Amino acid sequence: MDGSNLTLGSGFLLLGFSDASSQMQQLLSVMFIFIYLMTVLGNLIIFVILTLEPALHTPMYFFLRNLSLVDVFFINTSVPKTLSGLLFEDLHISFSGCVVQMFFFAMFGITECILLTVMSLDRYVAICNPLRYTTIMRSSMCVQLASGSWIIGLACSLSLTPITFSLPFCRSHEIPHFFCDIPSLTKLACGDKFITVVINAVISVLVSMVPFMLIVITYTFIISRIIRMRSAEGRRTAASTCVSHLVSVVLLYGTTILTYAQPNSSHSMERVFSVCYACLTPMLNPLIYSLRNKEVKRALKKQKVKNLFSVEM
Repeated sequence: MDGSNLTLGSGFLLLGFSDASSQMQQLLSVMFIFIYLMTVLGNLIIFVILTLEPALHTPMYFFLRNLSLVDVFFINTSVPKTLSGLLFEDLHISFSGCVVQMFFFAMFGITECILLTVMSLDRYVAICNPLRYTTIMRSSMCVQLASGSWIIGLACSLSLTPITFSLPFCRSHEIPHFFCDIPSLTKLACGDKFITVVINAVISVLVSMVPFMLIVITYTFIISRIIRMRSAEGRRTAASTCVSHLVSVVLLYGTTILTYAQPNSSHSMERVFSVCYACLTPMLNPLIYSLRNKEVKRALKKQKVKNLFSVEM
C-alpha cells in the first residue's frame, strides 16, 4: 500500500498539543472551552442586538453583523476538534474531515479579511465623503459588498482546497498542528509540488496582502482627513468610529503575518500565533466593538430593559 492510499484510508493525526504535559493539556482545555463559549455567545449577542435595534440598521453595523456571523462559523472550524483531542485524546481526523475543515477554515478566514476591507471602505466614505455617504452606501451596495465578501471567500476556498488535496501524501500522516492548514499539509506531500505551492502562494497573497494594502491606503486618507478637521469634537468622533476596526485589523493581520511569514518558525510558536488569529480574534471582536461603542452599549441596555419588562408582565 502506497503512502497516498494510506492517507486516504486512515486519514491524518492532528498532533496539536499532544506534546504538552497532562496538566498543561487540562489548562488548555479550560482555555479553549472559555474561548469557544465567549466567542459564540459574544458574537450571537452582538448579531441579535444589531438586528433588533432599528437605530443600528446602518451600513457600518450591517457589516458588523456579517463579521459576527463569520466569527461564529470560523471558531467552529477548529476549536471543537481541538477540544476532542485535548479532552478525549482523539487525534484522528479522516481524510474527508480534513478536507472539510480546511475548506471552511479557508473560506471563513478569507471572508473575514475581505469584510474588514469593506468596513474600512465604509469608514473612508463616511469620513472623507460624508455628504455622499447615504448615496454611495445605500442598502443595495451594502448587500453587494457583503455578498461579495462571502463569494470571494467561497471561490478562493474552492480553489485552494482541491489544489492542496490533489497532492500525494506519502511521507507521513501526522500534522503537527491543531487543525488542517495548507502549509502543514503541503509539507507532508511528496513529488513535484512546485506548481501547487506557487498557486497557493498567489491566491494567499491576493486575499491577504491586497486587502491589507487597501486598508492601509484607505486609512492613510482617513487619517489625513481627520487631521485637517477644524473641530476637535469632529476629530474625536471620526477617530472613535475607526479605532475598533483598526484593532481588529491589527489582531487578525498581525498574527496571521507572524504565522505565515516565518516558514522556519518552530511548531510551538506557529501554534501560539494560530491560536491568536483563529481563536482569540473572533472572541475579542464583540468586546472590541461593544466596549468602545456608545451606540452598541446603549442598545444592549435598552434590550435588557425590554426583557426585564417582558418578564415582569
